[in-house]
Amino acid sequence: QVQLVESGGGSVQAGESLRLSCVVSGYTASIYYMGWFRQGPGKEREGVAVIRNAGISTYYSASVKGRFTISQDNGKNTLYLQMNTLKPEDTAVYFCAIRSDPLWSQYALNGTKYNYWGQGTQVTVSS
Repeated sequence: QVQLVESGGGSVQAGESLRLSCVVSGYTASIYYMGWFRQGPGKEREGVAVIRNAGISTYYSASVKGRFTISQDNGKNTLYLQMNTLKPEDTAVYFCAIRSDPLWSQYALNGTKYNYWGQGTQVTVSS
Protein backbone atom coordinates (compact mmCIF):
# COMPACT_ATOMS: atom_id res chain seq x y z
CA GLN A 1 0.00 0.00 0.00
CA VAL A 2 2.77 2.42 0.95
CA GLN A 3 5.10 3.10 -1.93
CA LEU A 4 8.26 5.16 -2.19
CA VAL A 5 9.62 5.54 -5.71
CA GLU A 6 13.04 7.06 -6.30
CA SER A 7 14.20 8.55 -9.57
CA GLY A 8 16.93 10.75 -10.94
CA GLY A 9 19.92 8.46 -10.66
CA GLY A 10 22.38 7.95 -13.46
CA SER A 11 26.02 7.97 -14.52
CA VAL A 12 28.01 11.20 -14.34
CA GLN A 13 31.58 12.41 -14.23
CA ALA A 14 33.22 13.60 -11.04
CA GLY A 15 32.33 17.19 -10.28
CA GLU A 16 28.92 17.03 -11.94
CA SER A 17 25.50 17.15 -10.29
CA LEU A 18 22.37 15.05 -9.98
CA ARG A 19 19.00 15.61 -8.37
CA LEU A 20 17.18 12.65 -6.88
CA SER A 21 13.44 12.56 -6.24
CA CYS A 22 11.30 10.31 -4.06
CA VAL A 23 7.53 10.25 -4.52
CA VAL A 24 5.48 8.82 -1.64
CA SER A 25 2.00 7.35 -2.13
CA GLY A 26 -0.46 5.39 -0.01
CA TYR A 27 0.91 6.85 3.21
CA THR A 28 -1.63 8.35 5.63
CA ALA A 29 0.33 8.49 8.87
CA SER A 30 2.63 11.28 9.97
CA ILE A 31 6.15 11.46 8.59
CA TYR A 32 8.42 12.22 11.51
CA TYR A 33 11.65 11.70 9.61
CA MET A 34 12.26 11.28 5.91
CA GLY A 35 15.61 10.85 4.30
CA TRP A 36 18.14 9.37 1.95
CA PHE A 37 20.42 6.42 2.59
CA ARG A 38 22.95 4.77 0.33
CA GLN A 39 24.85 1.54 -0.04
CA GLY A 40 27.98 1.32 -2.14
CA PRO A 41 29.58 -1.87 -3.47
CA GLY A 42 30.85 -3.97 -0.57
CA LYS A 43 29.89 -1.30 1.95
CA GLU A 44 27.38 -0.96 4.76
CA ARG A 45 24.28 1.13 4.29
CA GLU A 46 24.81 4.66 5.57
CA GLY A 47 22.62 7.63 6.27
CA VAL A 48 23.19 10.48 3.83
CA ALA A 49 20.66 13.20 4.57
CA VAL A 50 17.49 13.39 6.66
CA ILE A 51 14.82 16.05 7.11
CA ARG A 52 12.63 16.32 10.18
CA ASN A 53 9.30 18.12 10.63
CA ALA A 54 9.25 19.63 7.16
CA GLY A 55 12.61 21.29 7.48
CA ILE A 56 12.76 22.20 11.15
CA SER A 57 15.88 20.06 11.36
CA THR A 58 18.19 18.51 8.81
CA TYR A 59 20.98 16.02 9.27
CA TYR A 60 23.86 15.20 6.94
CA SER A 61 26.68 12.74 6.99
CA ALA A 62 30.10 14.36 7.23
CA SER A 63 31.06 13.05 3.80
CA VAL A 64 28.30 14.96 1.98
CA LYS A 65 27.82 18.04 4.12
CA GLY A 66 28.27 21.15 2.02
CA ARG A 67 27.75 19.26 -1.25
CA PHE A 68 24.28 17.70 -0.87
CA THR A 69 21.02 19.40 0.06
CA ILE A 70 17.83 17.66 1.17
CA SER A 71 14.45 19.30 0.65
CA GLN A 72 10.74 18.51 0.63
CA ASP A 73 7.89 19.99 -1.39
CA ASN A 74 4.97 21.84 0.19
CA GLY A 75 2.68 18.84 -0.18
CA LYS A 76 5.25 16.77 1.69
CA ASN A 77 4.82 13.82 -0.64
CA THR A 78 8.03 14.37 -2.57
CA LEU A 79 11.57 14.38 -1.21
CA TYR A 80 14.60 15.67 -3.09
CA LEU A 81 18.33 15.31 -2.82
CA GLN A 82 20.42 17.81 -4.74
CA MET A 83 23.88 16.34 -5.15
CA ASN A 84 26.64 18.69 -6.28
CA THR A 85 30.36 18.17 -6.79
CA LEU A 86 29.87 14.43 -7.00
CA LYS A 87 32.83 12.19 -6.24
CA PRO A 88 33.53 8.57 -7.18
CA GLU A 89 33.05 7.72 -3.50
CA ASP A 90 29.39 8.75 -3.88
CA THR A 91 28.75 5.78 -6.18
CA ALA A 92 25.98 3.76 -4.56
CA VAL A 93 22.35 2.76 -4.67
CA TYR A 94 20.39 5.56 -3.04
CA PHE A 95 17.25 4.75 -1.06
CA CYS A 96 14.44 6.94 0.20
CA ALA A 97 13.01 6.02 3.62
CA ILE A 98 10.37 7.13 6.14
CA ARG A 99 10.22 6.93 9.92
CA SER A 100 6.57 6.94 11.05
CA ASP A 101 7.09 7.40 14.79
CA PRO A 102 9.03 9.79 17.03
CA LEU A 103 12.75 9.21 17.27
CA TRP A 104 15.67 10.65 19.19
CA SER A 105 17.62 12.88 16.84
CA GLN A 106 20.89 11.05 17.41
CA TYR A 107 19.37 8.14 15.47
CA ALA A 108 18.23 10.25 12.52
CA LEU A 109 20.86 8.79 10.18
CA ASN A 110 20.40 5.23 11.43
CA GLY A 111 18.61 3.28 8.72
CA THR A 112 17.51 0.51 11.09
CA LYS A 113 15.03 2.97 12.63
CA TYR A 114 13.08 3.56 9.41
CA ASN A 115 9.83 1.82 8.55
CA TYR A 116 9.32 2.20 4.81
CA TRP A 117 11.81 2.03 1.97
CA GLY A 118 11.92 2.59 -1.73
CA GLN A 119 13.54 0.29 -4.25
CA GLY A 120 16.58 2.49 -4.77
CA THR A 121 18.15 4.34 -7.66
CA GLN A 122 21.70 3.83 -8.90
CA VAL A 123 24.19 6.68 -8.89
CA THR A 124 27.53 6.08 -10.59
CA VAL A 125 30.29 8.68 -10.55
CA SER A 126 33.33 8.20 -12.77
CA SER A 127 36.66 9.95 -12.33
